[in-house]
Amino acid sequence: MESVKEQQKFGEPLSDFFLQSLRGPSISLSSSLAGKRGAVVVIWSSTCSHCLRYDQYFNSFEALYPELALIIVSARHGETRESVMRAAEQRKLNFPIVHDPAGSIAREWLTQQTPRAFLIGPNRELMYRGAIDNYKFARDPEFVAYLEPAIDEFLSGNTITRQETASYGCAIQSVYYNLPKAFTKGL
Repeated sequence: MESVKEQQKFGEPLSDFFLQSLRGPSISLSSSLAGKRGAVVVIWSSTCSHCLRYDQYFNSFEALYPELALIIVSARHGETRESVMRAAEQRKLNFPIVHDPAGSIAREWLTQQTPRAFLIGPNRELMYRGAIDNYKFARDPEFVAYLEPAIDEFLSGNTITRQETASYGCAIQSVYYNLPKAFTKGL
């Protein structure tokens, strides 16, 4: 298997997608970029505890970065549109979520866990990929933001100094998800 760097090159376009939005019509990455300087796309899951931590950040993202589109792609294996809608309602999520029940974008974009963020230029070119931060709280002295500095450098027209960080979180698909029900009853 080729490495991620051989299949996804910084500065080159990522594949477009057209997915059903939770709040209405389907949207594409290309149409979301219209009139914007770029986009942040996050491969996400409504059941992932790591993703839950970023609810408030994503809810305020549009106000922080009006020149960027935000698209959250719900891609975890077995996550239904209805369960994502329920979670969005319960958690008062107001950010754009599209549902990718087959996880095709996660696969195409070589993502194995949630959350994984992608900063994309106006022509779908990959500018940054990886973790949002080091999963510490902002008040923690060891907190390190990864996505924010990349966004700030991108919007300032500067070279992004750290284009990639390792992401971590909940598995999008696991061998466990595919075990026969009879086998899992004994676990």
